[in-house]
Amino acid sequence: MNLFKIFISAFLIDNVVLMRFIALCPFIGMSTDEDKSIGMGLAVTFVTVLATCVTWPVYKFILEPLGLVFLQLLVFILVIASLVQLVEFYLKKSAPALYNAMGIYLALITTNCAILAVTLDNISKGYNFAESLAYAIGIALGFLLSMLLLAGLRRRLRTSPIPAFLKGTPILFVCACLLSLAFAGFSGLVK
Repeated sequence: MNLFKIFISAFLIDNVVLMRFIALCPFIGMSTDEDKSIGMGLAVTFVTVLATCVTWPVYKFILEPLGLVFLQLLVFILVIASLVQLVEFYLKKSAPALYNAMGIYLALITTNCAILAVTLDNISKGYNFAESLAYAIGIALGFLLSMLLLAGLRRRLRTSPIPAFLKGTPILFVCACLLSLAFAGFSGLVK
């Protein structure tokens, strides 16, 4: 499969949030404005791509040849947690405002199932290293896109007349559902 198809498939068709319903916690929690969404999306992108760059070779050159495939989940989680710590240290030092705005959600990147799903998908789909990177970048940018779309909708909702029974979380989930339905239209894009 060519790299562009893998990227488009991961970015739009198999969008990690809107089509696979993974990583909903940061999707809802960090999409209150565009700046937070971009910050979280870039942090997730960084960790996802680096986790792929580390976990794929570890699996192919260490775990698989030594017959230690059963340690895959544990090793992948340790790699992701270490990378999140690096991001946390960097943001705390260079962007304290973003670090404070992200709060608990930054630590939640460690347990962000989207990142773990990418690393496990790369192995289960049998992707080579370049395909794994294309898939990881597509998933991460798809996450960023979905965060930005919901942040834009939330900004519009602040000034929209919404019935009282839908205000707050209910209208937020209705919007997320409509975004998901819109992304379902991409399902036939790549064969």
